[in-house]
Amino acid sequence: MRRLILIALPYLWLLALFLVPFLIVVKISLSDVALARPPYLPQVDFAAGWAGLKDFFSQLDFENFAFLASDDLYWRAYLSSLKIALISTVLTLLVGYPISYAMASAAPEWRPTLMMLVILPFWTSFLIRVYSWMGILSQNGILNSFLLWTGLISEPLTIMNTEIAVYIGIVYTYLPFMILPIYATLEKLDVSLIEAAEDLGCSRASAFWLVTIPLSRPGIIAGCFLVFIPALGEFVIPSLLGGSGTLMIGKVLWEEFFNNRDWPVASAVAVVLLLILIIPIVLFQRNEQKNREAGK
Repeated sequence: MRRLILIALPYLWLLALFLVPFLIVVKISLSDVALARPPYLPQVDFAAGWAGLKDFFSQLDFENFAFLASDDLYWRAYLSSLKIALISTVLTLLVGYPISYAMASAAPEWRPTLMMLVILPFWTSFLIRVYSWMGILSQNGILNSFLLWTGLISEPLTIMNTEIAVYIGIVYTYLPFMILPIYATLEKLDVSLIEAAEDLGCSRASAFWLVTIPLSRPGIIAGCFLVFIPALGEFVIPSLLGGSGTLMIGKVLWEEFFNNRDWPVASAVAVVLLLILIIPIVLFQRNEQKNREAGK
């Protein structure tokens, strides 16, 4: 009985905070927009009994999903989000791996301090950190002022309201999610394996590519998933740093919900986005399961 209760608690948590809200979103995605509160129809009439439920289900349809398929705006938004999330993940990996390797190679007494420096940005509000990049990347911001002062440029660069600013914001925001899992893997790496590779004739660079990179693959995969999944549906960073020229599905979802007040279409967008995210989530879970089995 105790084991059953222990297992039931997380499932009840997922049922209440994930499955039930998701089913509500699916129901709204099958509804029709209406000038009402809430702004969609049909709604369940429990007073009518089974007849009311039958009438309710008969009015649900897939018109909103058909509309998404017919309007290229949404598919361009999905493809643009996939592209930005994928490039941002690669950039975050290129920046995060050397930092993780340096942390794992540092003296043991310095590692807690370096770890704290990585986690330190989380002590500040996410919005404040994104707003600070607006002051850095604007034409009159710190970056352009510094480059003009050094003479590297003759006129301010246009970085704000471009995809470059979005990449910078995503890499900066999600960099700890890439560093921490890679660092956790590299910290457990057996140094004697690298020494053995060097004794067998490998150079330090060859030993790094042939030993360190393959053994740190679980951390790389985990970090890439932890960056890619939230970056795909990101809304705040493209809205504040990308401007109107950056097309991402998170912005489209916001506009449908709050500007157009079209909850059914917005719910359909959210359902499709979740279905797209299921693929990397399932792959991430399988990777975690393989790592746990390998650990045993």
